[in-house]
This record gives sequence, C-alpha cells and structure tokens, in this order.
Amino acid sequence: MAASALFEPLTIRDVTFRNRIWVAPMCQYTIVEKDGIPRDWHLMHLGSMASGGAGLVIAEATAVSPDGRISDQDTGIWNDEQATAWRRVVDFIHSQGSVAGIQLAHAGRKASVWPEWGYDKRGTMADADGGWQTVSASAVPFTGLAAPVALDIDGIDEVVANFEAAARRAVAAGFRVLEIHAAHGYLLHQFLSPLSNLRTDEYGGDLAGRAKLLLRVIERIRAAIGNELPLFVRFSATDYAPNGWDEEQTAQVAGWAREAGADFFDISSGGNVAGVTIPLSPGYQVPLATFVKATAGVPVSAVGLITTATQAEHIVATGQADAVMLGREMLRDPHFALRAAHELGVNVGYWPPQYRRARWPEA
Repeated sequence: MAASALFEPLTIRDVTFRNRIWVAPMCQYTIVEKDGIPRDWHLMHLGSMASGGAGLVIAEATAVSPDGRISDQDTGIWNDEQATAWRRVVDFIHSQGSVAGIQLAHAGRKASVWPEWGYDKRGTMADADGGWQTVSASAVPFTGLAAPVALDIDGIDEVVANFEAAARRAVAAGFRVLEIHAAHGYLLHQFLSPLSNLRTDEYGGDLAGRAKLLLRVIERIRAAIGNELPLFVRFSATDYAPNGWDEEQTAQVAGWAREAGADFFDISSGGNVAGVTIPLSPGYQVPLATFVKATAGVPVSAVGLITTATQAEHIVATGQADAVMLGREMLRDPHFALRAAHELGVNVGYWPPQYRRARWPEA
C-alpha cells in the first residue's frame, strides 16, 4: 500500500473525514415544485459521490430564507419541512462512510434570477413570473440584473437570525459540517467587497466594518451549534478587479473568522464583478488557497480545475492546501475517490460491497 497525503484522514473538532477528497457544493436548480424541498435528484446526486468514496459531500448553496434563493428552484432550509427532507439525503451519505455537509447561503443582489437550465430566459425574474425584490449591502446592481435594496439594520439583523435558524435546522437534519457561503458575489461577499459595499455605517467603510456581518453570522452559528461540529467559510479570494476584494483582505478576515468560531476555509474566487478576466488553468485557484493558509495560519481547501489524482495528491502532499474540493470532475466521475486510490496505489476499505467486483486488479 502506497503512502498518500490525499488519503490521510483529517479530524476537525469531533468529525473525522476518511480522506481529503471533498465534494464542492454545486447548484442543481432542480426544485421544480419551488418549495425548496430536496427530493430524489439530491439523494442520487449527493449519494452517488458518497458511495464513490468522497470524504465530505457538501450540498449545494441552500437558502436560509426564500428571498435568499438564487432562483426559485433552489433548495432551502428555512423551514422544518425542508430540514426533514434533507434527513433522508444526510442519512444515506453517512451510511456510505462519508460526511454530509451543507452550504448555507443568501444570494443578495444575485437572487431572483431564472434557473440556469430549463428556460429560454436569463437575468432577473420579473415579479409577474414569480420574482422578488433583492437586497444587498448597497443599492448597487450586479451587471445585467435588477437593482437591489440596501439592507437597513433591521434587515441585517434578520439575515443573521435566518442564518442561525438555518444552522439549527441543519444540525437537526443530521449534517456534520456547515459551510457559510461568503463567496461568488452572493450577499456576504457583497458586504465584504468595497466594490459592492458603499455603506458609511458600521457595516461598511473599512475592512472591519465590511466584515462585521460575516463575523456576526459566524458567532451566532457557533453559539447555536455548540463546539462539536466543524464550521467552514467559503471565500472568493479575489474579485479580479482593481480596488476590489483580494487575497490580503481574505487572509485578514479568515483570521478574524477563526477567532469568531470558524474552523476551515474553502477558497474559491470571483463572482462579484462581471466581465473580469479570470486566468483559467489547471488548479488556477490553488495559489490563492496557499496564500490564505500561509498568511492567516488557517487550514484551507483548494478548488478549481482539479481533475486528476496526481494533481490532487501533489496539492495536499506539498502543503498547498489541507484538502481539495472537486466539482465538475465529480459530476463526470462520482467515483473519483475510488479511482484516485487505485491510481495512487492506495488500498481503501470503503468500496461499496455491491461494486467490489469492479475493483481494478492490484498491480
């Protein structure tokens, strides 16, 4: 059996992950009933990657309130019926030896848009079609979308309360990891970035002001869920735009977030500014994760065009990140982790018994 950093277990608080190959949250836009309740697709989609050997499977950006949905076909966890439905998915993931996580999200000014597939319309969904008024840090629209309303203090307090309530429901549903979505141009990222947050009150201005909402959310969730479960934060480490959010600010806020109760940081990039040039190449976001890890002294995962076992192994073995998040490669091959173990010469003990006849012969 070969030694592999990628297949070394990792423990965070009271949760142990069997390997460092993790499934990134990926929006599915599949709730055609528009009630936020996950059904068979989510059981199949997330369950297949758990049975395929992933150490952690994070469910897609799941709205903490109806107006926090990206589209009206997003999943939610703002009521008990949704939490009860998630339990079936969570239980199956755990039955396969993986850990179930959920990304708690509010889309802010990027909410109320048409789903990515199934319709010939794009952009903001009109009220007549079921759309709703969006909110943000400031009344600054995302390019091509309708203008949001700037949240007042009561509205900010309600957002914090909604994240806390969603976290409580997630724990009740059995999730063992909670991730706060502060990336990709959604609400918490909108507060963090000086390009979308033009406020002059306590929630704007300098970095401490722009980070205040996120830190409040972290503190409230940590107090609500106790000390046993890991709390992740997903950051976009840069806006790829002059005078915008960048990796230095990300590292500073990650340090504050760790002090507030977060444990681990999922480093992505972009999403808050349209029309920017993103330098796409294999592992293009790994240096951002490495910078945050080294500068803030916090554990991180890397994501973005990580597609091979040797690439993933190198990232973890060289200390560039503590784990890798895979998205599209997991869609192409939900059993990536089992294939990676074979390619790296690692003998894992969690092949589903139904699939053992398909194991590759040992070299």
